[in-house]
Amino acid sequence: MAQALRPNTAGSLFATDGKTHPLQDSLMAATLALGLIAFVTSFFHGLHLLSSWTGLIGLFTGLYGQWISITTRERFGLILGLGASGVGFLIGMANGGLFG
Repeated sequence: MAQALRPNTAGSLFATDGKTHPLQDSLMAATLALGLIAFVTSFFHGLHLLSSWTGLIGLFTGLYGQWISITTRERFGLILGLGASGVGFLIGMANGGLFG
């Protein structure tokens, strides 16, 4: 009956090891925020500087976060942020680039 006392996290998409990971969680939140900013500002032609720079910084932040990530939950959030950062970066580059 010992298995009844332990929570079943093995089947969850957001499985965690039960420990806190403040650095990884901070990188995930920063990557998601930068990706969201880059993605939203890429729709406005005049904001290509903001879009391309936040996308580039979001890509580097997300790649480092992927390198040190531990749980699936962290990797899932990082991939979403990396995708949004990449789209924002590329559209910002197409609209004028990093230096205008």
